[in-house]
Amino acid sequence: MRALQLYAGPKALATIAKDGVAPQQVHSIAAAAGGPKGLILGPLDRFVFGEWLAYSEHPVDLVGASIGAWRMATACLAQPVLAFERLEHDYIQQHYETTQNRKRPSADSVSEAFGRTLAGFYEGRVPEILQHPRYRLHIMTSRGRHLLHSENRWRTPLGYLGAYLCNLAQRKAMGAWLERVVFTTPAQSSLPFDVSDYPSRQVPLTEANFNAALQASCSIPFVLRAVHDIPGAPAGAYWDGGITDYHLHLNYAAARPQGIVLYPHFQKSVVPGWLDKRLKWRHGATPFLDTMLLLAPRPDWVAELPNAKLPDRTDFTHYGNDLGARVKAWSAATAASVQLADEFAEWLRRPDLNQVLPL
Repeated sequence: MRALQLYAGPKALATIAKDGVAPQQVHSIAAAAGGPKGLILGPLDRFVFGEWLAYSEHPVDLVGASIGAWRMATACLAQPVLAFERLEHDYIQQHYETTQNRKRPSADSVSEAFGRTLAGFYEGRVPEILQHPRYRLHIMTSRGRHLLHSENRWRTPLGYLGAYLCNLAQRKAMGAWLERVVFTTPAQSSLPFDVSDYPSRQVPLTEANFNAALQASCSIPFVLRAVHDIPGAPAGAYWDGGITDYHLHLNYAAARPQGIVLYPHFQKSVVPGWLDKRLKWRHGATPFLDTMLLLAPRPDWVAELPNAKLPDRTDFTHYGNDLGARVKAWSAATAASVQLADEFAEWLRRPDLNQVLPL
């Protein structure tokens, strides 16, 4: 494999060594926050949901935050390959006009435009997601508490400063400022991970709150506005699910000690929360991930992409109003990422443990 690298936790590695990898072994699929970085996972999504998982009939939990939530909700639509192709197109074509006086568009304008995009994307199709016969969707959001219970120009920065300082001392302490809220379908579905690691709440995902919950999961603080008072959920301001669970470093092994968590990711590290990005000592694997098989691009492959990196949010500022140049760069990256899916499909046909590194 020249583009793709596989990593496995010890229990997942033992399962692969004994039985190989079959669709029936996968009980959960994780999908991280990370904005445009998630675009390179489109071909893997199309292969996994459009071909590979079609050979099984068992239920699978889909856990997503931010763009990962958008991806996993899309997996629940009929004809997922076409749906993922549209997601890729719509995400790449996003454009937020800026002026000479303002390098970034206002949070209000981004939220309004993004809300229209999501509403149009899922218009008339939410029942397909809620009633999917096999897939159980879990959308991660972060609900503000105390100063972050509502949003304004001074409460929000002060609240996030408090959250940062608490998180610096202990990740669980950040729960005083931001609560993990998981919107789940069907309503009676149990979570595929243990939640004793962090203050958490589970809320049924319904037609009345689907759009709001999904937009909240994608609402990056200071870039988009929070979504307030989601129907069926506790009152308050809801932000990006990546704040509490950036790369979904969740305790899967405690909830489901058997089987495999499949994780198409854009890097090896599974960073717990958004505020942990610079806290390198929290980037290593823990026993939470013992049952995980993680798929990530090799750094030397990434170096061959446009700008020698994955697409990311800085590209909006870098390219500014030159939509054509950004679309060209991102489209080239997504076209190249077909190699990731091809190599994973080939590895599944002839699994080789020598190509799997410890997570």
